[in-house]
Amino acid sequence: MLSELVGHQVRTAYNGLAALSVIADWRPQAVLLDIGMPDMDGYQVAERLRADGETDLILVAITGYGQDADRQRAHKAGFNHHLTKPVELSDLHRLLAASSSRVSL
Repeated sequence: MLSELVGHQVRTAYNGLAALSVIADWRPQAVLLDIGMPDMDGYQVAERLRADGETDLILVAITGYGQDADRQRAHKAGFNHHLTKPVELSDLHRLLAASSSRVSL
C-alpha cells in the first residue's frame, strides 16, 4: 500500500506459482519476492524467471535471512538486490525509483 501511495502500480501474489502468472500477464519492471513463499520459494521463482529469459526484470529478495551466504544464494538465483526484513522503506523506495513504477509484490 505504501508503494502505491508514492505512485507505483502494484499487483500481489501469495505464492510462487501465482507470482509467475502475475509477472507473465502484467509484465512489471521490478518484482519484490519473499524468499519464504509456499509451493515455490523466492529462489525458485527467480531462477525460473531468469531461465525463461527475464533478464531485464529487476528482482528484489525480501527475506529474514541476512547472512552473507543468504545474499550470495540470492545473487546466484538471479536477484539484483537483497533486502533483509524489516525492510527500510527508504531503501525500498530508492530501489523502486531507480527501476520503474510497475512493481509486482
